[in-house]
Amino acid sequence: MNILQILPELNVGGVETGTRDLARYIVSRGHKSVIVSHGGILVDEIERQGSIHYTLPVHKKSIFTILYTIPKLVQIIHKEEIDIIHARSRVPAWIAFFAARLSGRVFVTTCHGYYKTHLFSRSMSWGKLVICPSQVIASHMNKDFGLSLERIRLIPRGVDLERFTFLSPKSKRSDVFNIGIIGRLSPLKGHTYFLRAVARVIRRINSPFLKAWIVGDAAASHQEYKRELEVLVKRLGLGYYVEFLGTQKDVSNILSRLNLLVLSSVCHEAFGRVIIEAQAAGVPVIATSVGGVVDIIDDNLTGLLVPPADIEGLSEGIIKMIKDESLRDYLAKNAYQKVKEKFNLELMCERTLEVYREAISSFKILVIKLSSLGDIVLVGPSLRALRRKYPKPNYKISMLVNTPYQELLFNCPYIDELIVCDFNERDRGIKGFFRVAQELRSRNFDFVVDLQNNYRTHLLSALSLIPVRYGYKRKFGFLLSHSLQCGQMIHGPIEHQFKLLEILGIHNRDSKLELWPSQSDEEYIDNFINRQWLGPKQILVGINLSASKRWLTKSWPIEYIADLCESLSLKDIRMVFTGEKEDLFLVNRIIGLLESAKPIVACGKTSINQLVCLIKRCKVFITSDSAPLHIAAAVGTPYVCLFGPTNPRWHVSLGHRGIIIYKNLPCSPCYKSRCKTRKCMYAIKPQEVLRAVKKLL
Repeated sequence: MNILQILPELNVGGVETGTRDLARYIVSRGHKSVIVSHGGILVDEIERQGSIHYTLPVHKKSIFTILYTIPKLVQIIHKEEIDIIHARSRVPAWIAFFAARLSGRVFVTTCHGYYKTHLFSRSMSWGKLVICPSQVIASHMNKDFGLSLERIRLIPRGVDLERFTFLSPKSKRSDVFNIGIIGRLSPLKGHTYFLRAVARVIRRINSPFLKAWIVGDAAASHQEYKRELEVLVKRLGLGYYVEFLGTQKDVSNILSRLNLLVLSSVCHEAFGRVIIEAQAAGVPVIATSVGGVVDIIDDNLTGLLVPPADIEGLSEGIIKMIKDESLRDYLAKNAYQKVKEKFNLELMCERTLEVYREAISSFKILVIKLSSLGDIVLVGPSLRALRRKYPKPNYKISMLVNTPYQELLFNCPYIDELIVCDFNERDRGIKGFFRVAQELRSRNFDFVVDLQNNYRTHLLSALSLIPVRYGYKRKFGFLLSHSLQCGQMIHGPIEHQFKLLEILGIHNRDSKLELWPSQSDEEYIDNFINRQWLGPKQILVGINLSASKRWLTKSWPIEYIADLCESLSLKDIRMVFTGEKEDLFLVNRIIGLLESAKPIVACGKTSINQLVCLIKRCKVFITSDSAPLHIAAAVGTPYVCLFGPTNPRWHVSLGHRGIIIYKNLPCSPCYKSRCKTRKCMYAIKPQEVLRAVKKLL
């Protein structure tokens, strides 16, 4: 693998140290390591280790600098043939994200801080996989940034045990007891509480042999804070005891002379690398119980924990450590054992490489088909073809569907996840639309196959930030990255989908329809049929009474249905009426026209999958151009389909046993949902349908 890490600078700090250590490990395992930063004192070292460094202004929080830097980074990506881009800070993440999209590379991030939930920090949640060093950060990214748990990888920071020599507290007996706080000078690190606690300790034990080291320096924006600390030292009378040591490149040397490390942070720490470094060197630790610190320290076992901003608690802990050498030795040995087992560098680096391998080898695919019921039935062959092309476990296929049609896909073996939206109720309007887009964005799909192909789904794909988008080009076709000119449909609906799949290299000709009702659905229909006094030799023929509220022009006249019902009953054939609950008024009108026939009424009495089982029980099924036509084809029930205002060439797929009756009138196909005469449907006589049923029987 060719791996690029990007961070603001390469000076001393936890992020920088982790980048350096990982780069060395990457090279040692035979991979290419490239680092992009603004430079710093570690550049020479990482280049000696075998990494390649590029200097770019990736530290500046300027939109103009970001826009300038993105194409520069793209050039580096192509030049070095990068596979993985790993961002370790927010500004670099903005740059790296867009560079990854432009270059088609995999993008991952590591969250090194407890970020505020504003737009600037959002980029840290955009990685295909997001590394979190502690449970607290993982929970924060999930709850406050909407980052799905399936994209989070928990990898604690690791310490290079070869850089530190374990010295037990008992071996450091001297006249001076050195207490240290190591980290950048920032109000978040709680230096003021540390200094006030030291002042209380000195008053309590009255020892001139206590020294407090403040290791680290302030950024340009925190120079005033540094001066405040210097003033506080003088005001507390700590000038003799406190030393400001500034930035120290060789932290191991500092720790070898330290008797106690204090971490007094007042906000959530992402992890606390300095703690495990101190523990690797045998230095006992007192820390505030914030963030990832609690993942490292087991109170009174591997260190002492105190509440943040608790001066009294911190001073009592320091005094306890000073007075009890056996406690320091006990905590230090336990902590060192835990570091060796859980926080060693090799474990961290190998798990990070595993994340890289997973990110490269795994792909998440979204299929969009929101409606309607018949179209959901017809999507089965495409889902099957996609699964054959993209098998488990490296490929995960998810499908976005509208609420009314989700049941049909509950048991589909070709998808791994069903994402349900509700554009009729919960997700109605602009707010709901953007909520769905946010939901899809949080899942970070690699590519989308839009089988709905309308302006709404094209826009949804684009707002979801899915980098590769396949679909037919319509009004909003410019939002697709890979599109096929729509034109007039010259094939059936399944073949029309297959033409789109050819862009993905899928040349499928298997148009067999499938449905997946459950055993309980089958049992429901068995019980339903048994209650209808169906004779042992009676044949069951089904008829769907109407297409939909919108398509009144597709309905066959009720007097024709009644006539057919009577004719079939004379041959000991029982009819079953299917439809919605709203169709019961049609049932009453038809029954009013009957003399001897006794149809079974199933309108509004079945779920979608139960309807599937009912149609499967029929010897023949009669329907207009509607979803039951495709259901019958899927379950292998011969059908008679009555076409009126629509063209069967565009809506029926070949290869299924059925008879299509279509009167190609001068006005056909009109695709009108309302018509005063409905000549096309009245032209289909009951005798013609009866002959078709007999032929299929």
